[in-house]
Amino acid sequence: MNHLIDIKSISKEEIINIINLAKEFKNGKKESDVKAKTLALMFYENSTRTRCSFEIAGQKLGMNIINFDANHSSLSKGESLKDTIENLYFLGVNAVVIRHSLSGIINNVMSQVKYPIKFINGGDGTHAHPTQALLDYYTMLEKIGSVENKKITIIGDVSHSRVAKSNINLLTKFGAKIHLCAPTYLQFENFEAFNVTYHNDVKSAITDANVVMVLRVQNERHDKEGYPDSSEYKRLYEIDSKLLKEYGAKDVILMHPGPANRNIEVSSELLDNNVGKTILEQAQNGVYVRMAVLNTLLKGDSNAS
Repeated sequence: MNHLIDIKSISKEEIINIINLAKEFKNGKKESDVKAKTLALMFYENSTRTRCSFEIAGQKLGMNIINFDANHSSLSKGESLKDTIENLYFLGVNAVVIRHSLSGIINNVMSQVKYPIKFINGGDGTHAHPTQALLDYYTMLEKIGSVENKKITIIGDVSHSRVAKSNINLLTKFGAKIHLCAPTYLQFENFEAFNVTYHNDVKSAITDANVVMVLRVQNERHDKEGYPDSSEYKRLYEIDSKLLKEYGAKDVILMHPGPANRNIEVSSELLDNNVGKTILEQAQNGVYVRMAVLNTLLKGDSNAS
């Protein structure tokens, strides 16, 4: 594995290796192989969990971290992203984590860069968010042991969700049964091609579900004209304790990639009780999964600049 751009491009074996390595880091049984390597965080979209967990992961591994500020870089003077990354490589940067609003931009710039810097996708448009899917899978394994033949329900703005797409690609590799629930204006086009079961109704979607993953409505990614207001979405799709207890499986777990809009897609009382704690544990596991990704990609890497 030379880069991590999306889940489709990595094998089950590579996923298993990352998960096992993340467990070793979490349990304090693994030392860093990438001390003194340099990581640049290039975030063109706002982020809390992904950016901070990559920074903490790098620090725990003994790496040097550069928080790249596009607004105060030569990009603002017209320098291309390709030229910026090649200059970072010659300054000694071993890997870049890129988050961007444009789908496919990381593949595009990676194909242009001539030097062996490592690329990690921190989320590109509506395309992919591979490390989020990996940390979600790790959290599910901790909670339910296996996803094979388990009902995983994803509720919310699946049409704009790179998290949903990456999770579907990963979880179906391991035999999970994926169910989607969204209003028609927020569902995938041709969702049948994703090998999922679609529901309009929340109650049928979460009935006997082992995992309920809730997504926020990504207002920044769509034209709001013709969309119902948040009160209508809340009335039809908000998840609360009563719904989860009545319809979910006995040990159903609640997940959310964040940020959560309280009392719109998920109730505050659910977020703040013990069931909601899993969402915080997802964030915690993100550190160890990203440590595993960085260690895997950069072990043995030599930037000869």
